[in-house]
Amino acid sequence: MIRIRTALRLVAAAWLLVGLGACANIDSGPNHSVEEVARAAYRHDGPPELTLYTMVDNNTGSGAHTSLLINGSQRVIFDPSGSVDMKAAPEIDDVLYGITPQVRDNYESAHARNTYRVRIQTVFVSPQVAERAIRLAEANGPVGATQCTSATANILRRLPGFESVGSTLFPNTLANRFARLPGVQERVLRENDSDDKAQALAELEARQPNQ
Repeated sequence: MIRIRTALRLVAAAWLLVGLGACANIDSGPNHSVEEVARAAYRHDGPPELTLYTMVDNNTGSGAHTSLLINGSQRVIFDPSGSVDMKAAPEIDDVLYGITPQVRDNYESAHARNTYRVRIQTVFVSPQVAERAIRLAEANGPVGATQCTSATANILRRLPGFESVGSTLFPNTLANRFARLPGVQERVLRENDSDDKAQALAELEARQPNQ
């Protein structure tokens, strides 16, 4: 009986890793310096916002990764256990800085491929909520494998008005709860480039020499 229970737990863990495979990155690379982050900081003149990204497997419909763009005193992306390495967006502990319009487009495009689509949900918030979200993302620290959705939900549910998102490990569950918040705007990005995210990003950056 003990062996059966152990086997069942191993099978369940394996299925969880498959379902969360895209945020199973264990080492996202070394941090950039504080000076590099300060030089890259970008303030967007649009309204304060939170944008939830959910990467969805085109074959199974299962959620594969979760991240969060925050526009406040500066624009950043909380990319927990992510694997994107963008030249123009230095990173400290899973927070990407310098999210200019071009960098944002590159981030979204790199994740949308023939195997994945990106569900993009945006809600406008007060400056105070946006700032708290940035502070929580920076204080969170690096995120372990398969914990991208849990870490993002933990930040969101600590913000005024977002308590209802609760806790979850599953990207689609978080996205569906986020969709029920007042004022959410949603779009889906689909592209047909190859599954190699790093190659797609390199090609995008090669076309933008000033990045």
